[in-house]
Parts: sequence; C-alpha cells; structure tokens
Amino acid sequence: MSRDRYVDFLRAWAIGLVVLGHWLITALVREPGGEIRAPELLATVPWTQWLTLGFQIMPLFFLAGGHAAGGSWARARAAGGTAAGWVGGRALRLLLPAAVYSGLVLSAVGICSAVGVDPNTLELVGWAMAMQFWFLPVYLLLSALTPPLHAAHRRWGLLVPVTMGAAALVADTLVVTVHMPYVGLLDYVLVWGVAYQLGFCWRDGLLTQRRPLPAALAAGGALAFAALITLGPFPVSLILVTGQTPSNTDPPSAAMLAWAVAQVGLCLLAAPAVRRLLNRERVWRAVRPVGGASMTLYLWHMLPVLIVAAAFYLTGLAPEPTLGSAAWWGLRLPWLLVLGVGLAGVVRALRPLERGLSLLYERTRPDPDFSRSSGSSRYWLPWLGLAASVTALTRFATRGFAPDGRFPVLPTLGLLLGTTLLTAGRRTTADRNPEEPKKALREAA
Repeated sequence: MSRDRYVDFLRAWAIGLVVLGHWLITALVREPGGEIRAPELLATVPWTQWLTLGFQIMPLFFLAGGHAAGGSWARARAAGGTAAGWVGGRALRLLLPAAVYSGLVLSAVGICSAVGVDPNTLELVGWAMAMQFWFLPVYLLLSALTPPLHAAHRRWGLLVPVTMGAAALVADTLVVTVHMPYVGLLDYVLVWGVAYQLGFCWRDGLLTQRRPLPAALAAGGALAFAALITLGPFPVSLILVTGQTPSNTDPPSAAMLAWAVAQVGLCLLAAPAVRRLLNRERVWRAVRPVGGASMTLYLWHMLPVLIVAAAFYLTGLAPEPTLGSAAWWGLRLPWLLVLGVGLAGVVRALRPLERGLSLLYERTRPDPDFSRSSGSSRYWLPWLGLAASVTALTRFATRGFAPDGRFPVLPTLGLLLGTTLLTAGRRTTADRNPEEPKKALREAA
C-alpha cells in the first residue's frame, strides 16, 4: 500500500495546532522584583476555554498513529518480524530525540541549579519545557499494545473500539461519582486508544465502506459532547485548567471521548477534498517538511518562549497590558510571529542533530527478528527498557524537569536506563546493511 499523504497531513496539522495553541495561551508577567510569572489564561479569562475545541487536536494524531502503526505492524508480521523487535524499533524512534532533548534540558537545569538560579524560576522553566511530555508515555504504551490490539482488530473489527469506549465510560463514571483512585489511569489508554484503534479500522476501510458512518460519527460525537458539558458535570475546556473538577484531560473524560469521535468523523468527511489538495505538488511540498520535523517541533516549541522571555520580559522591554484585554490580544499576533521565527531558527540549527539521530537509530534499533535471533535471555530487555522510559517520561510530564527547583535524579536515570535497554537488541555490524545509514541520511535531509 502506497503512503497516504492525508495521514502525513493529519500529523502535521495536529502538531501545528498544538504548537500554536500552546503559544497562544502562554502569558508572561514580569513581577516588580524581576521574577517572571506565567498566569493561566484559561482560568483567568474563562471564555477562552471554548478555544480549546479547535486546538485540542491530539485525537487526530492518535488516529493517524494507529493508521500508520497498523500498516507497519502488518508488514513486519508478514515478513516474519516479532513483537519485541517491532515495538522496540517504534519506541526507539521516539525515545532517541526525546532522550537527547531531555539530556540537553537537564544539563541546563543542573548548571542553573549549581549556580544558584531561583528555584521557583527554575521550576517554572522546567515545567514549560516538559509540559508536552504527557503524550509520549501514552503513545509508547499504545505502540507496545499494537500487536494484541491489531490482532483483536483483525478478528472483531469495529467492535474493539466500541468496547474500549464503553470501558472508558465505566471508568470515567467511577472517577466522577465515587472518586475511585487510579481507575482514571485506564482512561489514558482507553480514550486515546479508541482513536488509535479507529486508525486500524480506517486503514482497512471499515470506516469508509459505509458512507453514512463518518457523518454519524461526527454528528453523534458532537451531540454527545454538547450534552455532557450542558447536562453533565464536564467543563467545556479540553485542556487542563487548574482547580477545575472534573477535568476533561486528567484523566481523559467521557466528553473528551465524544469529542475524539466527532473529530474522527470530521476527518473522514474532509478526506476527499484535502487529498485533492495534497495531490498538488506545490501544496505537498509545503506540508511534507512539517510532517518530517514533527517530533522536533513538538519537543522544542517552548524554547522560543524562554528566549523571548529572557530577551524582552527579564529586561522589561515587553509591553504588558492587562491579561485578556483588547491590547493584550492585539499583541498576540506579533508574539506568535516572533515565536514562529524563533522556532524556524531552532529547527534549522537542529538539522545536523536530526541527521545524526537518524544514523544513530539505524545503528542501534532492535533487530526486527529480535526474540528469535537474540535468545530468550534477552527477550525482555526491550520491554524493560520501554517500562523504564514510560515511567521516567510520566514523571517528567507530571512534575517537570525541575520539581521544586531541584534536579530530578531518579527520572533522569530511568530514561537513560530505558533508552539503553532498548538498544540491547541492536544488530551486529555483520548483519547490518551498509547502505542503511546512507538511506537514513538521505531521508533525513
């Protein structure tokens, strides 16, 4: 099956809106003593919570991820690949850039801590640089579950996401009504897993062979969301707002599930028109680089905010109208333009690093036939590496890179250990195709 440009477009679109959304709601204030504070726009100006309906686009990223993973795992399985090799390779593709990013940020945290930077400032910066990490543990878990999830898909089709959705509703009911601890953690896999599983169904035609189904998903999901936020207990915001209970994202709620279903339906309805646009080479040339740099954009998009904060807010040069006022909104356009230029510079500067990571991935990724070629004694190494990495990334996502203004020793060691174990299934020099690093370099260029 040829590569679907629309799936690549969805990834690029999702990442673009995530970056734009984070920048839009980020507000900075310089205190009289010189400290920088980041007030929460969604809490201070409540009507802005409606904006999250347009910017909470991650369901489409999981949909596109499921579509791509379903095809990749099917091809690997047909070629005799194993779950350990395939999962290890998929995980390492995400973890290498995440580990390098984390290593650089943590090095800066360690230096700043050693020279006595204010702990509160350090904690704020550490949180800003890790705020996007919530996505990685969930996506890695779903990648690890792809072999059994895809096997269930082949046997039961659409019944699988329906069952997962029903289980998510039960878990969310327990969270909202009796506040049952830890049950909500299941919804991170179940709610986002519905979108991921629908990606399998989309790839195999189960969502498009019945023409009314996309419209039914869009209308049904939107109506359910409207009912849940008007008649039910759920807020409109699809991004976490401090003090708001229940939340639609922590954990993902029934309202988030409804919105995800609606987005999938809208995505399918828009597919024919967008595919016609993407068939134009000029349009595709504009979209393709964004998709290729999606991980870099996702990881590094808050760095320009810190640069602007240091250049304009610490120096007192930035105008600071009242948060949410007409003047404040008027300054959002130059704010976004400056950050966009800054991120373009960051991406350009990181190109040699991206090429190096592509080569490193080809040299260290697990053998697709890992469990058969490596012996049973090493079979569990990629799984242990994945578990250690997910634990460390979850810690960073919830506490930041500088919790309480301190260097996070244990999560740092966990990420280092996890990434190292995932390379334990690497192929030997004799087994490796010498053309692969050259191919990886060409693809990264």
